[in-house]
Amino acid sequence: MRALYVFALLGTLLLTGCAGNPMTPVADQTLPAAAPDMAQVVFMRDAFTGKAITSSLYDVTDGKTRFIGVMANGTKIAHPVTAGKHTFMVVSEAADFMEADLVAGKTYYALVTPRMGLWKARFSLWPVSNDPDASHSLKSKNFKDWVEDTDLVTNSPKSLAWYERVKASVEKKRAEYWPVWQEKSAEAVAERTLKPGDGL
Repeated sequence: MRALYVFALLGTLLLTGCAGNPMTPVADQTLPAAAPDMAQVVFMRDAFTGKAITSSLYDVTDGKTRFIGVMANGTKIAHPVTAGKHTFMVVSEAADFMEADLVAGKTYYALVTPRMGLWKARFSLWPVSNDPDASHSLKSKNFKDWVEDTDLVTNSPKSLAWYERVKASVEKKRAEYWPVWQEKSAEAVAERTLKPGDGL
């Protein structure tokens, strides 16, 4: 049993990238506009808990896993993506998901938020909604801070090499936690969905 715990811990450390963030800061910190024929999702992480733990982001639309990047606290990633429906995944100790229905030419925002897990912090993806009453809203006083207090980063050879090393473990997490996501109610999924009108 002790050996099982040790292997589980090692796997978690590998997936969460505890050695530091392999991403590269972008020289121009101004968020780019979405291309007219593409949408853009800006993933942000600005939290008081789990600061030392990183997570990784993926587009898993149609069951295919595409690496987006590694998220450390205080960073953001601007991810260009085709318009239409997408499913995104965040991986750390576990995996969690967010749906999106995106419009070309619009920029959308999502938060990567930590919650405590068995070994380390787990993470969830939350859409930043245009609804002023949503738990994470474009109209909240926090939105400006989320954008301004996070540094724009992009992939580097180091982050791409990291993903190649953990690819098999990521796939195991996706396979394990996707059925959990599918069991969520329609209301719960709707709360975790970027809607067309959430774009700016």
